[in-house]
Amino acid sequence: MRIFASTAALFALTFSVLAMPPVPRKSPEFAVTDAAGKQILLSSLKGKVVVIPFMFTTCPHCQSEAKMLTKLQSEVGPGVAILGVAFNDGVNAATVNQFVREFGVGFPVGFATRDAVISYLGLSVMDRWVVPQVAVIDKKGNVVAQSQPSGSPELQEESSLRALLMKLLKEPAGNSSAAPAAKTTAKRN
Repeated sequence: MRIFASTAALFALTFSVLAMPPVPRKSPEFAVTDAAGKQILLSSLKGKVVVIPFMFTTCPHCQSEAKMLTKLQSEVGPGVAILGVAFNDGVNAATVNQFVREFGVGFPVGFATRDAVISYLGLSVMDRWVVPQVAVIDKKGNVVAQSQPSGSPELQEESSLRALLMKLLKEPAGNSSAAPAAKTTAKRN
């Protein structure tokens, strides 16, 4: 029985890791509904470095991340676009507006369904994930860093995220095929 349980656990872990999409990769389209009910398409931000924190409005870690990203946004300038996505159960325009007001969020925050977020991030049903999940997209539209399902401190820590953004801001914009030669920031186990 122990061997069966160990084999099943190993299979689940292997399946989970293999199910995660590679980084870097071309970012798929993603739609976020803002608090006014307008849809924001991720493709509308192409040419900028984009940080997407996928958050629960009730999560203390997400609230801290939003405050840190607000500060970072003011420091790194207009070449970086931050687009928050709330996806907790029952989230709506009123929930998002309250979150933005209460925590002084200085970047657009919208909402999406949990299924849409899980699909965008390429999470497996086998994954046990935490929030916030963070994706960083370069000027060419490639996801170059993404949180591990269990979280990635380097994408939640101000100095390391700032260093990544400053590096990406120096890169030229233009077309890319998401060449696998680029290095990932968030390690995959």
